Amino acid sequence: MSDTRDPDLTTYRDVQLSPDFSELRRRFRRFVFPMTALFLVWYFVYVLLAAYAHGFMSHKVGGNITVALLFGLGQFVSTFAITLIYVRWADRRLDPDAAKLRRQIEGELQ
Repeated sequence: MSDTRDPDLTTYRDVQLSPDFSELRRRFRRFVFPMTALFLVWYFVYVLLAAYAHGFMSHKVGGNITVALLFGLGQFVSTFAITLIYVRWADRRLDPDAAKLRRQIEGELQ
């Protein structure tokens, strides 16, 4: 009986099991998981303060600008900052190795 498996699936599986792919995945997780945890802590602190620290959050810092408004705007700023940091990090530390693996999968490297 002949082997009827798609040869590309073997290639993908080989890449997935390769040390290079494992390192790429490890590097991705070492950046993304802590950054996600940091953002979630920041977000939940904001939500908890809004729910339970009304006096602090309603404190005016100037005109009609309150601490709550600054924290809310800080959520947007931190989201954009995290995105910018990730893009720059991925350009340097992730994309070159991912491109190499892609070429390997497509058969350009042997």
